[in-house]
Amino acid sequence: MKEFGRYMIFLGSLVVRRETFITYYRLVIDECMQIGVKSISLFVLVSTFIGAVTTVQTAFNLVTPLVPRYVISQVVREMTVLELAPTIMAIIFAGKIGSSMAGGLGTMRITEQIDALEVMGINSSSYLVLPKIVASMMMYPLLVIVAGVCSMIGGYLVGTLTGILTPTEYIMGIRSIFNDYTITFALIKSVVFAFLIASISCFKGYYTQGGALEVGIASTDAVTSSVIAVLLADYFLANLLLSS
Repeated sequence: MKEFGRYMIFLGSLVVRRETFITYYRLVIDECMQIGVKSISLFVLVSTFIGAVTTVQTAFNLVTPLVPRYVISQVVREMTVLELAPTIMAIIFAGKIGSSMAGGLGTMRITEQIDALEVMGINSSSYLVLPKIVASMMMYPLLVIVAGVCSMIGGYLVGTLTGILTPTEYIMGIRSIFNDYTITFALIKSVVFAFLIASISCFKGYYTQGGALEVGIASTDAVTSSVIAVLLADYFLANLLLSS
């Protein structure tokens, strides 16, 4: 509870003694480049293979001739939109971006760069952390959309090239009984996950104490805590937004 209270105080410090809008605008753009643009290739690669593997495994389990083959792509679509794109990719996001945030802030802390900002009268937590959180909440939903599209493309390529199902059957399954609310649900989850990963990672890095070893420990703690928070949030959001 003490750590949670410290985390809430940390979040509160982000919105006081702020800098000018143009300052945050430039910082957010820089963070968007670091967080979003430089992560696209990894998201495309992982999500494409996830979609391909999901298609193969779904086809392997649907052994009864009573189930039409287009159901395979329907299952891939639902799994991709509801869980694979927002949640599985959030774990990768935490491992790549979260650890980078924690390590960067931890290094600034032990080299006294954060103390120097405070001496100059700048709210270091708001100046350093707020742009990272805003950029994460802007870019991660876009990465989730890219991951979802690539996952279904990966499933299409594997499904059609291996003869699991025809292109017509795959497209039929993708379009069959589509509920557009699942897209809304996935985007809501992606915004929440991005906030949790960025804020927890920055919190761990900002309060690093010690030397280089502690920076590594803070990065590891950031990823572990972020993944746990994402899984808990996934459960509560599913109960809240999908319960009938």
